[in-house]
Amino acid sequence: MNGRTGFKSRNMIAALLAGMAVASCGKSADAPEKPAASANGIEKPVLKLGFIKLTDMAPLAIAQEKGFFREEGLTVTLEPQANWKVLLDGVVGGQLDGAHMLAGQPIAAAAGIGAKAKLIAPLSLDLNGNAITISNKVWSEIAPALPKSADGKVQHPVSAAALKGKNLKFGMVFPFSPHNYELRYWLAAGGIVPGYYLPGDTAGTTAAQVQISVTPPPQMPSTLEAGTIDGYSVGEPWNQAAVKKKIGVPVITDEEIFKGNPEKVFGLTEEFAAKNPNTVKALLRAIIKAQQWLDAEGGKNRPEAVKILAMSQYVGADAEVIAASMTGKFTFGPGDTREAPDFNVFFNQFAGYPFYSDAVWTLTQMRRWGQIPTDKPDQWYFDTAKAVYRPDLYLAAARELADKGVIPKDAIPETDGYKPEQSGFIDGIKFNGKQPNAYISSFTIGLKQGQTVTPAGVK
Repeated sequence: MNGRTGFKSRNMIAALLAGMAVASCGKSADAPEKPAASANGIEKPVLKLGFIKLTDMAPLAIAQEKGFFREEGLTVTLEPQANWKVLLDGVVGGQLDGAHMLAGQPIAAAAGIGAKAKLIAPLSLDLNGNAITISNKVWSEIAPALPKSADGKVQHPVSAAALKGKNLKFGMVFPFSPHNYELRYWLAAGGIVPGYYLPGDTAGTTAAQVQISVTPPPQMPSTLEAGTIDGYSVGEPWNQAAVKKKIGVPVITDEEIFKGNPEKVFGLTEEFAAKNPNTVKALLRAIIKAQQWLDAEGGKNRPEAVKILAMSQYVGADAEVIAASMTGKFTFGPGDTREAPDFNVFFNQFAGYPFYSDAVWTLTQMRRWGQIPTDKPDQWYFDTAKAVYRPDLYLAAARELADKGVIPKDAIPETDGYKPEQSGFIDGIKFNGKQPNAYISSFTIGLKQGQTVTPAGVK
């Protein structure tokens, strides 16, 4: 056989092998197996989703480990991100198809003060789940004067008024995070001015009586231990990590600041959702099933969820630390564990439904502290909320599950997208999502209508 004939023979063999590969459904050792349902209208069956190592990423981990993504015809890779900015950039840049996201991130983008992208939130991942922790030193200074119960334990909720006059530094996770607004709300309710933002100023320190800066969640305990900050506002397990290490004391949970506080959302770009409607619906169905599993029968699955979250590819913290807040209780210190059945809510109380009023509340706090630099009419708040929160997408997925008996029909709210007037705030002020400007004006500390922030302060 001459060289030309040998070359032709090798080409024929290569072509035959290639045909066999195609006939065997394109499987290879290097590529992930395509889901069985990938041909059933799903535009993009192989996906990468981002998350931060916090226990409220649980719906994504459970959807993965309990096979809910696979049931919906999806092959998903969950990829931890270094911080919230990196995660946001990954979604905007297309390296991530979607993510466990701070509620304020897509809202800020819609308000024109965050990422220069159209982001949407078709599902709320959870309610509550954060706390504020202070150093042992600060705790030792304020604890003796705090009101006590008959059992000698400090009464809750703890007012930030106990910190008045102290020159303190606090960490929070991101300027547009619920953690930032919860911390500021708590401080202001105690008579402490947390500072205002100027255009282009991400520190928000104008007229501040405390200093607030950004610290990535996993670095909170070490930063506190080093003395760089005196306290922080963060999700779990990083408050419980301070208890475990005996370096700090959680003083208040976000449920005690704002009961039913909207926390994380599932965020993605509007462009991705428009191009891949069936994929998004499948994602939402899988996440809703995971949310239901997490809250089923009074939390019977939470111990298993703790084990899953403790895995290195997810939160990677000690199971004991995760369980200290994830199983219906919250530990404020050695010997001080209290009932907290609603500390993490994933499915109950319509937790997954993206209420416009939740977005409006976040927008009011952005305006209150100057991130939104000028007054806006009420209609602007409504329009901005509707641009980012997408209950239509949530309902399309949830109703399919309800029709099949997967979730109860009464787990889907009958609503115009707004919750009734809400109470349960530490300062006693009520919130009506249909009256944003009236709500902003009700605060003693915070911008009023007609006020702006200058380097010299508020005018």
